[in-house]
Amino acid sequence: MKNVAVIGAGTMGNGIAHTFAQNGFKVQLIDISEASLKKGMDTIAKNLDRMVAKEKITEDQKNETLGNITSFTNIPEGVEYASLVVEAATENVDLKLNIFRQLDEACPDDTILATNTSSISITQIGAVTSRPEMVIGMHFMNPVPIMKLVEIIRGYNTSDDVTNTIMELSKQLGKVPVEVNDYPGFVANRILMPMLNESIETLYNGVAGVKEIDTVMMLGMAHPMGPLQLADFIGLDVCLSILNVMYEGFKNPKYAPCPLLVNMVRAGKLGVKSGEGFYDYSESRKAENVARQFS
Repeated sequence: MKNVAVIGAGTMGNGIAHTFAQNGFKVQLIDISEASLKKGMDTIAKNLDRMVAKEKITEDQKNETLGNITSFTNIPEGVEYASLVVEAATENVDLKLNIFRQLDEACPDDTILATNTSSISITQIGAVTSRPEMVIGMHFMNPVPIMKLVEIIRGYNTSDDVTNTIMELSKQLGKVPVEVNDYPGFVANRILMPMLNESIETLYNGVAGVKEIDTVMMLGMAHPMGPLQLADFIGLDVCLSILNVMYEGFKNPKYAPCPLLVNMVRAGKLGVKSGEGFYDYSESRKAENVARQFS
């Protein structure tokens, strides 16, 4: 298995492509947007430059990694020779189901179809294909080149052979794969998202402010980042989407998104990606911080 196609050139997609390419795989990075592909490739190049500067890789290794990646805007062309496809599109059920219908039709019969979904049912995704036994979840963590964990999620029909193959493949990438079963949120987000949601509820109820909540969790629980800052980093729209999937899947009110989270997403305050969430990431605030350093 040396040819891997990655669907989506966003944050997760370009990180997954980077990781496979750096480990000697030929990667076909696919996105319908030329602009997204260019941005994704630029991000990979910048991340590799950082690794060269830190002497983690050589300039030759950087060039070899970039040479392992070819970009496409067309799924059938990009997956023609793929042994594995990893879908990393937006966390939207209808979008993912449509992509997997296309992949099932375009890919060779022996191609394994994986999704990077963080919450959507692998069984549901596999059911729209003619090969549900070859559909599996590979939930990478962000930033992909650095984070070791990969949740390997078995759908109801996923075969033992496919599961074992993907577990071993993940180890070849230098990752630590953990096999989990197909329930909403799997393990990582089933535990993480209610914590983030409760942190937002704590703010919503006026118990404490943003910095105070994050400080308590960082200093009291040894978290490297406060929950509200982490929610900003993940994307508040992504958090909302995952909570909605879990709420619909379990019909349990403990997974219902906090009204504050819902309103912030409606207002376009999505965190780092939009420049504002629980914290301000705007250019003006960055300029203030720089000025403060030299005042």
